[in-house]
Amino acid sequence: MQRYRIFHRTHYRFSKSVELGPHALLLRPRESHELRIESSTLKIVPPATLNWHRDVEDNCVAIATFKVHTDQLLIESEAVIQQYNEKPLDFLVADYAVNYPFVYRPEERAVLSPYMDFARQADRDRLAEWLGKLWQPGEPIQTYALLQRINEQIPRTLAYRMREEPGVQSAGETLALGMGSCRDFANLFMETARLLGLPARFVSGYLHVEPAGLHGGSTHAWAEVYLPGAGWKGFDPTHGEVVGANHIAVAVAHLPASVPPVAGSYLGPPNAGRLEVGVWVTGLN
Repeated sequence: MQRYRIFHRTHYRFSKSVELGPHALLLRPRESHELRIESSTLKIVPPATLNWHRDVEDNCVAIATFKVHTDQLLIESEAVIQQYNEKPLDFLVADYAVNYPFVYRPEERAVLSPYMDFARQADRDRLAEWLGKLWQPGEPIQTYALLQRINEQIPRTLAYRMREEPGVQSAGETLALGMGSCRDFANLFMETARLLGLPARFVSGYLHVEPAGLHGGSTHAWAEVYLPGAGWKGFDPTHGEVVGANHIAVAVAHLPASVPPVAGSYLGPPNAGRLEVGVWVTGLN
């Protein structure tokens, strides 16, 4: 078991006093048998009323509403978690799904079909051509091995680029540009899995990074594929590795654009705000 402290600071400064609309906060780590929350606090300036709920994907969402005008919005989330996903390859795929291709059982397809929908039909031919260089129908291969081959090919052939601007590139755009951010790579992996008929979803969370010193960490994005017998298994195409103890999930989604950590609006002069974001993920004894 590994313990982590996660500190996520979001600070908007406005040139004039503004009226804040409701803000949706996806900052609380996603609890499971692999992840437990020891403590969690949320500090907001100006004071906000919080309404917590679980969304359709079972993510924990806080809706913050405000009563006063302000020239800043400060959101500080701190959580201490216990992470048990230290052996990410310790899983068994159901016998009928070990080798690709296979057919999902009817009761599974009824739930998983939205996660199989290919998002952008215009990208299909370009993505199929790229996939064809990795695997051809008829080639014997295990399902996990095919997914890991795709997972490793993305960072091997495409350049990583940190992007501050909002939004997610389509799979076709990432292939055409030859580069992308972690969320772009996650979307490319997800769309490739769906092209193969495998249900996939987008994951937003945090990554603990060792080389950056004691407080190395960042927001991060990856993808999960549903494998019968094993459940939703994470693949990180930014690093070409299976998701493990250093990955801390916060939210999952059918569409990657639907799970930003902080989303809201304000009433005031356009482009009046300046945003600063900091994330620290610290390993604890």
